[in-house]
Amino acid sequence: MKVYNFSAGPSMLPEEVKLSAQKDFLDYEGSGMSVTEMSHRSKWYDAIHQEALASLRKLMNIGDDYDVLFVQGGASQQFAAVPLNLLVKGKADYIVTGNFAGKAAKEATKYGDCVVAASSKDKVFTYIPEGVKFRDGIDYVHITQNNTIFGTRYTDRTFPVADCPIVSDMSSMILSEEVDVNKYGLIYAGAQKNIAPAGLTIVIVRKDLVGHEKDYCPTMLSYKTQADADSLYNTPPCFAIYMAMLVFRHLLKLGGVKEIQKINEYKAKLLYDFIDNSSLYTNPVKPEDRSLMNVPFVTGSDELNAKFVKEAEKAGLVSIKGHKLVGGMRASIYNAMPVEGVEALIAFMKKFETENK
Repeated sequence: MKVYNFSAGPSMLPEEVKLSAQKDFLDYEGSGMSVTEMSHRSKWYDAIHQEALASLRKLMNIGDDYDVLFVQGGASQQFAAVPLNLLVKGKADYIVTGNFAGKAAKEATKYGDCVVAASSKDKVFTYIPEGVKFRDGIDYVHITQNNTIFGTRYTDRTFPVADCPIVSDMSSMILSEEVDVNKYGLIYAGAQKNIAPAGLTIVIVRKDLVGHEKDYCPTMLSYKTQADADSLYNTPPCFAIYMAMLVFRHLLKLGGVKEIQKINEYKAKLLYDFIDNSSLYTNPVKPEDRSLMNVPFVTGSDELNAKFVKEAEKAGLVSIKGHKLVGGMRASIYNAMPVEGVEALIAFMKKFETENK
């Protein structure tokens, strides 16, 4: 049975990428070794590392005034790394639009005067705040670009205007749509949703923001440490970086981020249009703020929601149960989710609706 994995992360990877990794798993490029066992100082791994860095720069049009870092610890570790590296004046403002945005804001309070400038908690994180005002003299504004659990995202309409660097957690939308990197001081993202298996975290940071870390910043969390060593200060997550390289190749072959964005917009429109015209399913998010990547929906009955999840799994639509904070269902339709997967979900939703009126 064909299985479509709607997990919020780790998520599915492109079939082409998995087959390529399978082919090379025992012997990469005639080395006689798997990437999982070769030295990160070897010529084979060095070629992987450099191609991955160069490909990401090309895909996102990252200029020479930015460092691109491959680190570990997940996006959650960046909740601490960001204030430890960027709090020069000691102040930052956070916009809380979901669970992970809240965790980032809470962590930052350990290192300086970091406050919540705006929040959408009042309406269960179903919208993105607009026209937010920020304090004078802050080091940065932090946003979470896409909210995995609640299904919202930033657009040009809601993007913050501030006289300081913008820091963005792009974990669940990186490479899914075009972004102007020059609008940001720092971007970070866990790779396990749109790029690679868990273990790799990407940091894109403007060079003038590097080298100002607090005295007590751990060596491994210092952006300068990582930048000076080309992300090879210690053993990196080699296999995850190799898989990221393959995914970057795959995206470049498709035509880059511009082309995958068209596919993502099409997939999301198919699913949202069906939900909006359904008499059984609803999506609570303000339409203008809906995520392209994560689509939560409910039937209005906890009993029916549970039945839907159980029967969907039997039909090969797996990991579609909603997060415990929201309940219901959530379809994560990242880059690797084919249009056919979304169409299969909609066909199942139609059948379930007919049988459960």
